[in-house]
Amino acid sequence: MTAPLTPPPPPHEPSSHEPSPSQSPSPYEAWPPSGGGYAGVAGAPYDVSYGQDGPGMKTELREAAAITVVVAFLGALLGLLWVWLVPKVPLVGDLVEGNWVVYFKDTEGEQAIGVDGTFTLLALAVGAVSAVAVFAWRRRGGVPIVVALALGGILGSVLAWRLGVWLGPESDVIAHARAVGKGVTFSAPLKLGAKGALLAWSLAALVVHLGLTALFGPRDPDPYLPQGGVPEGGYGAPVG
Repeated sequence: MTAPLTPPPPPHEPSSHEPSPSQSPSPYEAWPPSGGGYAGVAGAPYDVSYGQDGPGMKTELREAAAITVVVAFLGALLGLLWVWLVPKVPLVGDLVEGNWVVYFKDTEGEQAIGVDGTFTLLALAVGAVSAVAVFAWRRRGGVPIVVALALGGILGSVLAWRLGVWLGPESDVIAHARAVGKGVTFSAPLKLGAKGALLAWSLAALVVHLGLTALFGPRDPDPYLPQGGVPEGGYGAPVG
């Protein structure tokens, strides 16, 4: 009796969908995959430097120091503007029983209030301009830049105040009254009554700079959104 002439079954050929043994991933394969990409999320490369934006802390501190110095020296400009634009407070001297007495010429005038108001308005304007200039130079935010603007604004305001008092009329009103004579009108020395005006520059600079940063500053990338839009396959692909 002869054996049937049926040929033996062919060897199993791996399907195109089945990985070959040489291509099968090892359970101990190192992470990240070769090429630095994460193919499970739209094949977008994984940026290991994410979160390290900015020029670096040392550079930011140097820039903050430069901003503080430049903004503080702008106080000289504020002081000159204050002396030039401030309303004059008229005084008049009189000799009573051998002693000099100084009076306000206009007892109902509001020039004294205008001295503080002029300084505050000028400080707000200079603070806004300084914030715009800093943002145009470095189009980003950051704690060092904000602190530099605030500290520079305070130093600049103090410099403007003292410079305005020094350049303004004579601070010794009795000596000034003797010099001009009895009944002659002269200007009162500059005096900043509301010391809170020294904070106006810093407040304006912070508000303007934070607003510009929120509107026009760089945006942080979304770590969960793959680069290049919606992936064509894998996790996050649209169904259907």
